[in-house]
Amino acid sequence: MNTDPARIPVIIGVGQFNDRENIHDALGLMVAALEKADEDAGGGWIGQLDSIAVVNQISFPKLGNCAEHLAQHFGIVPKIVEQTPHPTGESPVQLLNEAANRIGAGEISVAAILGAEALRTAAERARAATGEKKDALRAVATGGAKSLMQQHGLVAPTDLYPLYENATRAAWGQSLAEAQAESGQIWAGMSAVAAANENAWIRKPQTAEAITSIEADNRPIAFPYQKRMVANSSVNQGAGFIVTSLARARAAGVAEANIIHVGMGAAAHETHNMLKRDQYVQPAGMVVTIQETLKRNRLTTADLDHVELYSCFPCVPKMARRILGWPVDKPITAFGGLTFGGGPIGNYMSHAIASMVDTLRAERGTALLFANGGYATHFHGIVLSADPLPEATFPHDYDVNPLADAMRGAVPSADDDYEGPANIESYTVFYNRDGTVKFGTVIARTSADARVLARVDAADETMVAFLTDGKVEPVGASGRTARGEDGLIHWRAG
Repeated sequence: MNTDPARIPVIIGVGQFNDRENIHDALGLMVAALEKADEDAGGGWIGQLDSIAVVNQISFPKLGNCAEHLAQHFGIVPKIVEQTPHPTGESPVQLLNEAANRIGAGEISVAAILGAEALRTAAERARAATGEKKDALRAVATGGAKSLMQQHGLVAPTDLYPLYENATRAAWGQSLAEAQAESGQIWAGMSAVAAANENAWIRKPQTAEAITSIEADNRPIAFPYQKRMVANSSVNQGAGFIVTSLARARAAGVAEANIIHVGMGAAAHETHNMLKRDQYVQPAGMVVTIQETLKRNRLTTADLDHVELYSCFPCVPKMARRILGWPVDKPITAFGGLTFGGGPIGNYMSHAIASMVDTLRAERGTALLFANGGYATHFHGIVLSADPLPEATFPHDYDVNPLADAMRGAVPSADDDYEGPANIESYTVFYNRDGTVKFGTVIARTSADARVLARVDAADETMVAFLTDGKVEPVGASGRTARGEDGLIHWRAG
């Protein structure tokens, strides 16, 4: 454990900024967030920064390294000026853990962690220039040659997370109605948190029924998800926080009630290729990240007063809360979730950390923050507390992926050309903006237990209904694959 106050990391300032007028680019939002964090910490900290770390962004790619721009803007020369390679959801937590490690090692004394997305501004400027609506997230995901997964509609997060949703529902023995009810209950709870949070993007509470019902303003996107069940990236939001040592904070006169202690973290990951994962029910990386974050801080679930469980799509917090043993009726967010609080791509957890600091200052206690990135690919957890964490030791190695590797089962081989008997492992159905069916996608297991990716045509109304009406559970259902006139492998029950 760290006993030297100069080696104990704490958060002393947080800042969040929403631009509803579509004025700022991503850099402008970061500047505003850092100024707010500095003010929250008592002022004068920007000039003392010896580290600026930024979560990468997609809304204004021509900005390049925003950490360098921030240093230039404020006229400072920190020792560390860095930006993450990619804008993934776990990035803010990883950067916090890195800052805590560096403070614990005596390498730095004051660090700022920031991020922002201005996708609304980017879309408005693109529309003004070209008259076309720009989907920046999908554009990033579809770069390069069109893969087999992309041919089957598996491109962006919205397309891929339903595979986990449908697989987990079947594994947990839930009916479609029961699974949707759980999603609705969790999402309604998040909307209530967002409604009470002045920094949230959507501050209108929603009922569980409104979230799960298909309406004109709640169109289906990818089964079983509707618009109000997915991350809302159409925002202009920036957030950041300032981390320093306990000694530095006290020397500067920061009130003890405003000092939030940083605990130890843990991180693991899955392979990026969804078709090369062992299963779609309980990612080993998620399990060990949550378990080891608690273990390293000598905590149990019963010791937690607050949690932030990443909420890009319902399957993620549903899996996480089962691993944690967190009741469905207890809040899972301090910010409001990615649908209602706002989903600024990789920087959501900066908002969650900032809001959790506010919560801990007001209510005290201890919190677990669990972050997810990619397609249930990257996981990072950390603990924050209003009180000292005696077990916390910095620097520490937060990589627990070897434990995840030991937990994983065998990965099925792939058979891209298979025709014959095949049982559904998971699936989804994609919809057009007008609510009509685009097509369905099935991941199936062959008679030799290999994986095959297959399509269900929109015109095959019987099969679409089979996948979506909830009368029977499609996962595990037997059928056959055959190559269609479009050159793709197709699946049909029977």
